[in-house]
Amino acid sequence: MIFDDFSERSLLLSGRMAARQLPRGGPVADLRDVEFRVFSQGGEDGVIEWLVAHLPLTSRRFIEFGVQDFREANCRFLLQNRGWKGLVFDSSPANILSLRSQQMFWMHDLTAAPAFVTAENINALVTATGFAGPAGVLSIDIDGNDYWVWQAIDCVDAAIVVCEFNAIFGDTRCLAVPYDPAFERHKGHFSGQYYGASIGAFKRLAAAKGYSFAGTGSNGVNAFFVRNDLADTVLSLIGKVRAFPSQHRDSRDAAGRLTFVGGAARFDLIGDMPVIDVETGQKLRLGDIATPYSDDWLAQMAG
Repeated sequence: MIFDDFSERSLLLSGRMAARQLPRGGPVADLRDVEFRVFSQGGEDGVIEWLVAHLPLTSRRFIEFGVQDFREANCRFLLQNRGWKGLVFDSSPANILSLRSQQMFWMHDLTAAPAFVTAENINALVTATGFAGPAGVLSIDIDGNDYWVWQAIDCVDAAIVVCEFNAIFGDTRCLAVPYDPAFERHKGHFSGQYYGASIGAFKRLAAAKGYSFAGTGSNGVNAFFVRNDLADTVLSLIGKVRAFPSQHRDSRDAAGRLTFVGGAARFDLIGDMPVIDVETGQKLRLGDIATPYSDDWLAQMAG
């Protein structure tokens, strides 16, 4: 995505128009009804805007990590449209340097730091920047230890949590990659399909942390959770809280070339890889799971 002053103003204008057209106070079938994209990968901008508009939030701060140079991110629209204050981390110093060179950086209250986030350091990183405590949104997208990092976070009290899940792991089991603080997605498996955790694992962790599942985006990438004391406000407006499978085809071969494997065949690419069933603590081979997908997900993946 290439930005200049004109294109960014155009994006913001289109986003603000889309925000004004969101249903207010009335029912929606599921989160697909409120999706729109300005800076997010899919329709996350719209979902977050809809949630924020319906919740009595006491904090206008967000924390997001795994943002690259923040040109494509879940919370950038909050920063530029609603004037929120934010904290972002990315493992690449070059990405953070690029972020700090953007006009957006000096025009808004954004703290940006290079950091390879782990379960061991996340609380210290957030606390050192002054962002411990209440937050409106916490967004986690590090393509690896997302489950284990959210499990470790105890210094942030977020109203909304957005987590990237790995739909390739299926929707019938609570699965996560074994924790390795040095995990990197394409080093974990050359295909890039082995990372993160299943939607079931995140729903289980969210419940343990006091959050309710509000659904996923239609692209099957991000899941949305709302703190239990606030959840009824939005859950009462959602006809069906549902998780969608992903349709992306970004698999690669050992030389790093795109192979465009899709659907359930992506599961077979990483069938020999180990996963942890976080419900039982069992470590098993992914390919030994006989029915990773529900009939609903299989039907959606088949088209």
